[in-house]
Amino acid sequence: MSAILLQESSETKDQPLREDIRLLGRILGDTVRSQEGEAVFDIVERIRQTSIRFHREEDQGARKELEAILNSLSPPQTARVVRAYSFFSHLANIAEDQHHIRRTRAHALAGSAPREGTMDHALDEAAKAGITTQQLKEFFDGALVSPVLTAHPTEVQRKSILTVQMQVAKLLAERDHGPMTPEEEDTNLESLQRAVLTLWQTAILRATKLAVTDEVANGLTFYDYTFLREMPRFYAQLEDHLRKTDPSWTTTELPSFLRMGSWIGGDRDGNPFVTAPVLRQAMRMQSTRALQFYLDELHTLGSELSLSTRVIDVSEPLRQLAERSPDPSPHRKMEPYRRAISGIYARVAATLRTLDGLEAPRHAVGDAPAYQTPAEFRADLDIIDRSLTVNGSAALAKGRLRHLRRAVDLFGFHLASIDLRQNSDVHERSVAELLSFADAGVDYTALSEDERIEVLVRELDTNRPLASSYADYSEETSSELDILRTAAEARVRFGTDAVVNCVISKTDGVSDILEVAVLLKEAGLLRPKDKALDLNIAPLFETIGDLRNCAATMDRLLSIPAYRRFLESRGNLQEVMLGYSDSNKDGGFLTSGWELYKAEIALVEVFAKHGVRLRLFHGRGGSVGRGGGPSYQAILAQPAGAVQGAIRITEQGEVIAGKYSNPEVGRRNLETLAAATLEATLLHPESAAPCTDQFLQTMEELSEHAFKAYRGLVYETEGFEKYFWESTVIGEIANLNIGSRPASRKKSTSIEDLRAIPWVFSWAQCRLMLPGWYGFGSAVKAYLAQRPDGMERLRAMHRDWGFFSTLLSNMDMVLSKSNIAIASRYAGLVSDPALRDAIFTRIRAEWQDSIDALLAITEQSALLEKNPLLARSIRNRFPYLDPLNHVQVELLKRHRTSDSGEQIARGIHLTINGIAAGLRNSG
Repeated sequence: MSAILLQESSETKDQPLREDIRLLGRILGDTVRSQEGEAVFDIVERIRQTSIRFHREEDQGARKELEAILNSLSPPQTARVVRAYSFFSHLANIAEDQHHIRRTRAHALAGSAPREGTMDHALDEAAKAGITTQQLKEFFDGALVSPVLTAHPTEVQRKSILTVQMQVAKLLAERDHGPMTPEEEDTNLESLQRAVLTLWQTAILRATKLAVTDEVANGLTFYDYTFLREMPRFYAQLEDHLRKTDPSWTTTELPSFLRMGSWIGGDRDGNPFVTAPVLRQAMRMQSTRALQFYLDELHTLGSELSLSTRVIDVSEPLRQLAERSPDPSPHRKMEPYRRAISGIYARVAATLRTLDGLEAPRHAVGDAPAYQTPAEFRADLDIIDRSLTVNGSAALAKGRLRHLRRAVDLFGFHLASIDLRQNSDVHERSVAELLSFADAGVDYTALSEDERIEVLVRELDTNRPLASSYADYSEETSSELDILRTAAEARVRFGTDAVVNCVISKTDGVSDILEVAVLLKEAGLLRPKDKALDLNIAPLFETIGDLRNCAATMDRLLSIPAYRRFLESRGNLQEVMLGYSDSNKDGGFLTSGWELYKAEIALVEVFAKHGVRLRLFHGRGGSVGRGGGPSYQAILAQPAGAVQGAIRITEQGEVIAGKYSNPEVGRRNLETLAAATLEATLLHPESAAPCTDQFLQTMEELSEHAFKAYRGLVYETEGFEKYFWESTVIGEIANLNIGSRPASRKKSTSIEDLRAIPWVFSWAQCRLMLPGWYGFGSAVKAYLAQRPDGMERLRAMHRDWGFFSTLLSNMDMVLSKSNIAIASRYAGLVSDPALRDAIFTRIRAEWQDSIDALLAITEQSALLEKNPLLARSIRNRFPYLDPLNHVQVELLKRHRTSDSGEQIARGIHLTINGIAAGLRNSG
């Protein structure tokens, strides 16, 4: 690790990054040497150097030498080598994040124009476009921007590893604070050495499979790292900017339009471990985290507000609040703010005891009644704020108190809204069973779609319950009713924001949506008499066929008067979720992207026709094959009218750690979502819409060709399923202790039943990234064969159409992270030589055709020519990532023969972790 080879850049701005990577690499190398010996360190270096030769030349000599080295390693040696390269990837990620923060600060200090993706830039653009203050206020009043954390089988990071990485990041940041004295330099270096040693001596892998509550606990760590503190700071900075630029904002506090959501503990689609007790426990865990944060902040705030009535005046409401406090201390008799805060602390402590059955971390000064609602808590904090403001202490109100008031508004007693999600097939079976007991003559499953709609609408017009305490329902139906009743209880206990959305996977008709409405009625979450619906019912359209039909489905749904009356109680708003992952697995990257775009256009038209507000929920993953890529560009590339001041987006897998484990990086990612939503709503960027109908027609033709190529390979090639399972780590991923959810929806190896997440993750591991590009080369070749002069139109589409430009930019990134030479080694794992050669030859040809087409359209001479930052990242890290792939191939060979012991399996799992860390957005 000490011999890190980085291509020297003439740009001085990258010098600190190179220095940080060298420093961390040297420390890691020294750690390997001291802990494992010189021999292991030498093996690590030999593998790295040989891998670089193989990468550059794909020469057979290097390939044979690499295989010889790896074959000679014992399982313990292999594990040490894998750990060395895995930890280098983690450390390189930390260095890059710190460099991003460094460059952002340097940009601000230089007084340069605000960067794209910041609220300052968005507001500047709005001002240039003539957007009025009133228009901005209306936007903020009605806006909702919600990243929704999910738990999926691609998250390979352990919390213990993340904690140490956070310490390394903090120590690197210290080195940027200015010149250090020799003593400070030594102290910092020693702390880094200890942190890296701790990393080395910490197990990368989990010993047991995660339970859902473990996933909840892991998700909550990002509230500690980022959300609880950084989201209030985001609002404070935004409000300060608005007040500086426009006096009319002086007394205005922004609504909390940026809010967190979660699927962890409520997503039971294919996950039998998400039950009513698990949902109840998830809500308690979330509530505990919020309330304990408030208690900690109140304790510190009390120590800060030592103001005495001998010096200052206070408002009458503040005086009364202090008098109600159970604080008996004579030392605080003249300190009304402290007395008021100790009383608030006692009430929050009682709330924690009442809601979650836990005691406060510090004893309250006395007994006090629990808060019934977060609004009561916030009202007491507001009394303190107003008293400080009107009595000459406004500056004191703008610090911790301001952030705490915002936090209570954002997180309440529930922390984050938990979405419920279930497959439409389960809803259908549950409704059918309920109807069979209530109306013996009704065989719901035998009814046509029209007949089903008629039956369901009739049920929604009556208050009669279908469920009976005397009926003996199946375990599945009982579980569905239990979880909905638990959701209703959670809304009463923790507040109505605790559970707001119910998502229906595999929606393909109106009856799928009405079935959920009927089930919600059974839990009291839909009340026909009051025409009240408590939850948003969000259909999820995820296959190519469903995307093509979604507008017709919603048109028919919104034409049903009974359903429309319930929508009125939701503010005449209907949420629709679009699935990127399954549509990609179903139809390939190009067709998935195009059908999603067309679906949005069609939905905008249907909702405008019915006068209903549309809110889109984007089921994006971390990888491009699952809708990933830069969020800012993706939001701006939506068709006009698709972002109506509101957007929800899933944050999945290891991307959550990459975006939100570092507080400053996390806040900037949140800001990017908000800024893009504002721009897409108010500015209607020209790049969001095609310039001519010719662009639309061209995309339709490209999509048809790409769809044919993709389906021809994945679903119509005999033996492809066998090729996939043998040439990737899908079988090993299915057995990893990295998530509570099974890799397949059924007990089969068919690609149709496989979840999209492990599908994409497996292709990333073998460095093919096939779901992110396959079919594009064939599409362009076929299109140009029909239209020899078509290249100029493709270039115009890339230049003038944000959707197409973003599509190609993401493909550029994916192809740059692919490595056909390494992929060929995975192809060698296929036991049937004829099958292997036939399929890999097609894949290699399509890979080259896709690169050639991309370069021709973007007019680049090499991949990432126009994205030097990512090119630099790849150049720096891949010499240390590639060896993990080579080791993984050798371990897979052993694992799939007689040599399949526990050490080999653990080694494979270690390589999976390291490769995912090195790629950063593989799942």
